[in-house]
Amino acid sequence: MNGYLPVVAVADLPEGEMVAVTLPDGEPVCVFNHAGTVGAVSDMCTHALFRLSDGVLHADGTLECLWHGAKFDCHTGAVKRHPAPAPLPVYAVRVRDGQICVGPRVVAEEAES
Repeated sequence: MNGYLPVVAVADLPEGEMVAVTLPDGEPVCVFNHAGTVGAVSDMCTHALFRLSDGVLHADGTLECLWHGAKFDCHTGAVKRHPAPAPLPVYAVRVRDGQICVGPRVVAEEAES
């Protein structure tokens, strides 16, 4: 899959869990499984650059940063609770042959559809 990098096996990411991965360009990404849907967002909170993968993925689909409590929608990256000043970048994700593959960043309008 051109532009997509396999990062974790679907079997290794149970529902409600998330994992930190680093793309070849050094970009930290948080890959999650929310209610059976896998996705990926930047792993850095936009407030204070704390790893979101060290936080909590709530049942309502919000990712919570443990440092200052900022919350983001895991699917769109939208800020759901401050002090986060900006949304998270969202990455395209595909599943192929049992592997979750992360692709390029998604334009905001695409992430919300």
